Amino acid sequence: MTGERPLVVAADETVLDEILRVAAVAGCELDRAPDLTAARGHWARAPLVVLDEETVRLAPVLPRRGGVVLVCKGSPGTATWEHAFRCGIERVISLPDEETELAGAFADVVETPAEEAGLVLGVVGGRGGAGASVFAAALALAADRDPGGALLVDCDPLGGGLDVLLGLEKTPGPRWPDVRLSGRISVSSLAAVLPRRRHRGGSLPVLACGKEGEGPAVESLSAVVSAGRRSGRTVVCDLPRALGGAATEAVAVADMVVLVVPTEVRACMAAKQVLRRLSDVTARLGVVACGRSRAASAARTAALLGPPLLAAMPLERGLSADVERGEFPAKPSGPLATAAAEVLTVARREARAASR
Repeated sequence: MTGERPLVVAADETVLDEILRVAAVAGCELDRAPDLTAARGHWARAPLVVLDEETVRLAPVLPRRGGVVLVCKGSPGTATWEHAFRCGIERVISLPDEETELAGAFADVVETPAEEAGLVLGVVGGRGGAGASVFAAALALAADRDPGGALLVDCDPLGGGLDVLLGLEKTPGPRWPDVRLSGRISVSSLAAVLPRRRHRGGSLPVLACGKEGEGPAVESLSAVVSAGRRSGRTVVCDLPRALGGAATEAVAVADMVVLVVPTEVRACMAAKQVLRRLSDVTARLGVVACGRSRAASAARTAALLGPPLLAAMPLERGLSADVERGEFPAKPSGPLATAAAEVLTVARREARAASR
């Protein structure tokens, strides 16, 4: 965020209240001035100037600069466009219909878009108990060591809570029931208040489901995932096998969805059913085969299912006991961490290839 804050000059109290509300949702602090005379000291330095119709109507002329927005109630009329043209205003935003555009303007000030967009990765188990949540957490922790950082998002209301998995169940901070967002938001503002799992590379923000099993709303998940991608973070979504509205949204926008499948016959049969539902939404799929069997069995598992094999992950000795003791992650160079690193490498390579 720049050192200066957006400047707001609004004579209409109703419009001012709406502007302040949208800015608060975007996590953007404002400088306010009662009129243009009082705004002179901030006019040139502010990264964004937001005016209401009453202020513009009374102004004979405005000092020319970029980044000036006019906010009006309802659809702009002919007089509104005339005032905007006369004063050199770049954009006219009507409330409430174009609230998302105003939120986006504030979000751009708080958090400028990253040079390279972040990844969105989904993780789902081929059967119950496959270890998808554990793999999702390992994937997010590996990605969080990169400069862009990561965000771990719980999309499985019946999964028991990623905060519990990571030993964060008593850590204060919002869970999905507390997060009601839409449109453009600042992911850095959200991440600053979320529970975090500390690790050698930093601390991973985790957005978990509620204690009563409340998961994300579609609009809120879409806003969080979009903001994470825009900021350059890797967003890892732990997905349920039965896709609801929010999980389907995550699958649709993901750069890759990872299916974690034990190398067992029944697990493959169950995974085929999960894969059938996923394939209705995306073709960007890959398999992580896990279990005691050799690499040849992992390759056969992937061949049976169809999507490419991303990693073969042997069982990690003592992992279950470590998780129960709240000591996750276990070994930084064990099979779990190695498989997560391999999946990240493939996902990044494919995302770069797709963007060319």
